[in-house]
Amino acid sequence: MVSYFTEDTKFSFKEKRLTSRWLRLVAESEIRRLGDISIIFCSDNYILDVNMKYLQHDYFTDIITFDYCEGDRLSGDLFISVDSVRENASFYGTEFADELNRVIVHGLLHLIGYDDHTDEDVAVMRAKENYYLSLRELV
Repeated sequence: MVSYFTEDTKFSFKEKRLTSRWLRLVAESEIRRLGDISIIFCSDNYILDVNMKYLQHDYFTDIITFDYCEGDRLSGDLFISVDSVRENASFYGTEFADELNRVIVHGLLHLIGYDDHTDEDVAVMRAKENYYLSLRELV
């Protein structure tokens, strides 16, 4: 089950049902089961605190993924900075909703096991993001 929360932001996410169905489709396409996923929309300051407290990283980011997966069951927390997503959308010249969906699926792909440490990993991750973003319209 996918649950949605907010911390330190007034952001209201209106596409919960569609997004939950879409994430289930992504999971099933990767031969996984959707377990308990919490998506926490937050501010830059909140995600910075999480980054420093749990990862000892002193920088802003758009998403932090905590993996609680067991076997083929995907479970975890996705902390998403709405502020950073908004800035990234402006920087890349894309719509906020499109960038937000990219970040959400990026977090799920991390839970599936994809990484983005090398240029090759980044290319694979971006291709998967693009593919699953194209399927979102079919849900």
